[in-house]
Amino acid sequence: MIRMIVGLGNPGTEYEGTRHNAGFWWVDGAARLLKASLQPDRSYHGLVARVNRPGGEPLWLLEPMTYMNLSGKAVAPLARFFKIAPAEILVVHDELDVAPGQMKLKQGGGNGGHNGLKDIQAQLGSADFWRLRLGIGHPGVRAEVVNYVLRKPPADEREAIERCVEDSLKVIDLLMAGEMERATMKLHAKPPRPKPPRPAGDASPPPTSPEPE
Repeated sequence: MIRMIVGLGNPGTEYEGTRHNAGFWWVDGAARLLKASLQPDRSYHGLVARVNRPGGEPLWLLEPMTYMNLSGKAVAPLARFFKIAPAEILVVHDELDVAPGQMKLKQGGGNGGHNGLKDIQAQLGSADFWRLRLGIGHPGVRAEVVNYVLRKPPADEREAIERCVEDSLKVIDLLMAGEMERATMKLHAKPPRPKPPRPAGDASPPPTSPEPE
């Protein structure tokens, strides 16, 4: 069961709409879907919402307001206070190594140089939390990465990321229930290939079964 969903980003109007804030976009969408209201909470250094579940533990939504490289400063206190294990946490973040419009769900692993993941792992003392990686693409040159993630994507890439957010929010019930295998299958499923068009002018009727003699 997922008991906390964290969306990563940077606070402030100057960072709104930048690639690095894709995690915020996701949690904003989740809050709307679950009819929850994110509110500032100084104890947890971020915007927090509690979503009550009948007969179960509540779900916490969190957007750290610490800036990206101190994201763990928000995640760890909330997890400790409510006794939420790393495996019960889902962190939604931008991913350079995945193309815009694509996403990957996984548990554990490295941080890939992502400062938000790096600090969460350090503060929790574990890398066992789940990650929903929203693709933003790579600039192609390592020296350009910092400027790239802090810029707004062009309209077509923004639309692709937003479609990705919308599609992944469709499995939020599975994520909340801890049905991670089913959620992964749905998130990673490729759309069916379109059928090739029939050649122009091909009006021949479909073959029929032979008549009995």
